[in-house]
Amino acid sequence: MAFERHEIQVLGKRLKEQRRFIQVLMGPRQVGKTTLITQLLKKVKNPYYFVSADGATASKWIWIEQQWEIARIKFKKSGAKDFIFVIDEIQKVENWSETVKLLWDEDSRNNVQIKVILLGSSRLLLQKGLTESLAGRFETTYLGHWSFIEMHNAFGWDENKFAWFGGYPGSAELIKDEKRWKHYISQSLIETSISKDILMLTRVDKPALMKRLFELGCLYSGQILSLTKILGQLQDSGNTITLSHYLNLLDTAGLLAGVEKYSVNKIKQRSSSPKFLVHNTALISSQKVETFKQTLNKPDQWGRIVESAIGAHLKNYSLTENYNLYYWRHRNDEIDFVLTKGNNVIGLEVKSGNTQKLSGIIAFKKQFNPNKTFLIGNNGILWQDFLKMNPVELL
Repeated sequence: MAFERHEIQVLGKRLKEQRRFIQVLMGPRQVGKTTLITQLLKKVKNPYYFVSADGATASKWIWIEQQWEIARIKFKKSGAKDFIFVIDEIQKVENWSETVKLLWDEDSRNNVQIKVILLGSSRLLLQKGLTESLAGRFETTYLGHWSFIEMHNAFGWDENKFAWFGGYPGSAELIKDEKRWKHYISQSLIETSISKDILMLTRVDKPALMKRLFELGCLYSGQILSLTKILGQLQDSGNTITLSHYLNLLDTAGLLAGVEKYSVNKIKQRSSSPKFLVHNTALISSQKVETFKQTLNKPDQWGRIVESAIGAHLKNYSLTENYNLYYWRHRNDEIDFVLTKGNNVIGLEVKSGNTQKLSGIIAFKKQFNPNKTFLIGNNGILWQDFLKMNPVELL
């Protein structure tokens, strides 16, 4: 793929630095982590050793030790000043962070100039390992789902096509056969992400319940539902704590988030009913019977797709720009999204149709006195234009 994501420039600059580092690149499946690193290695032209933990036994931490030793041998033979060692799918190796720390510190004592890049698709397991074992030794880069601008530049998509087919670059050439595209998203992305990035790596007592939660969350993306009511629809004997845990796992896999209600009271905020939000609208449309053209001609259904596209846009940028994303509702008044960073608070109301009802914005401004409020729709920022923006610019 000729198109290069902007993260390649950031990582390229870091690789040219003299100091050693552990660079951790994390993000959902099929967003181009391996492709980006392959492009990067060709650009920097350093000697390197690339290996994937797909071929490792998860319980055998000694696999990392063996691969690290191979990297040392290759480095010595190269005669270069420094060397790049890349491990893909690192989270699949049990106790990987302790082993990496041990070997990294050993190289530090022996002045072995190996720069390490770790790739992984399980944000939860990666962050846990980093905070517990590798403090002060690493930098992280989050590679999220592709934005509209990226899909437009790489494949020429317009806003409508992006809202429906989402931001999975590997699926772009399949959209002419929508049935085939839906099967690819369902089997190669959704099923693989749940089975390999969650079920194989984390204890899940009720996998069927989690899968049904994901399906229901996609169906109600952009809507607020209490976990108690969801349990009734799922017809399961689980509890809300279990559902909340599963929702967190789905979120860290880059699939489905549960956005909290905005409140100055943190306890109320964390106990609020979640607003379901997909990370990528392909997760919704791939499960629908209707086609792109059919949905485009149904204003109500298309409006929900657009609102989910806006939500996914905000969610993905929140992970790279480090702002917080919430919703707000009080009685009959509601505002779709609240963004906070530091002391800055802004409110966003999405109106995909021509409705003029703005009572939510008025009530929100009265109660919280935010820095700014914006309407996204025909009478404000056009949703097509909003997808071209980095939301942090509003802050």
